[in-house]
Amino acid sequence: MTTHDLAGFVAQANEAVQQEEQRLNAADAKLGDGDTGSMLRRVLAAMAKVDVAGAAGLSEAAMALAQAAMKETGSSLGTLVATAAMTFAKEAKAAGNRIEADDMGRVVSAMCDAVASRGRAATGDKTVIDSLDAIARALSAGPATLAGAERAARDALDAFRALPCKVGRARMFPEKSTGADDPGMLAIALLLAQGPRAEA
Repeated sequence: MTTHDLAGFVAQANEAVQQEEQRLNAADAKLGDGDTGSMLRRVLAAMAKVDVAGAAGLSEAAMALAQAAMKETGSSLGTLVATAAMTFAKEAKAAGNRIEADDMGRVVSAMCDAVASRGRAATGDKTVIDSLDAIARALSAGPATLAGAERAARDALDAFRALPCKVGRARMFPEKSTGADDPGMLAIALLLAQGPRAEA
């Protein structure tokens, strides 16, 4: 992976969230404040302004992305985005700024652990942690591709849809969250989608 790869990923995610903002807001309105799409649009727009490709290395690029996210967000999900980026930066630094495709399962697993700790949630709670855990396992099993990560995110979304949320505001209204997509899990699936926007 290079800084150009990371820059391309951020640009793709930024484009995707602009198209999916209202869909994510609608999903969040069923369970929360209805602003997941708008918040992610602001965060990713700020991250897209970072000169990722021109950074000295992956660690420096990811840390700059984390700082941009933190400055732009006041939400819990935005903080988790920044936490994931900071963890990526730490993993890249530890690896001497050399991350291969086969390393991504381990890297995403570390991101999952950091986000779980920060968000005080665990696998099985129907949150982004379940998506990250599924992606980490899929990448570790191989092949480690973006398409594989997307499939894992969509499979996790499908697997948890019929279950109630166990953390956050939604946990108080299990009848509302049962049968509904968790907005964070939906966001990961949509932001990883390749090509035309597809129904989740």
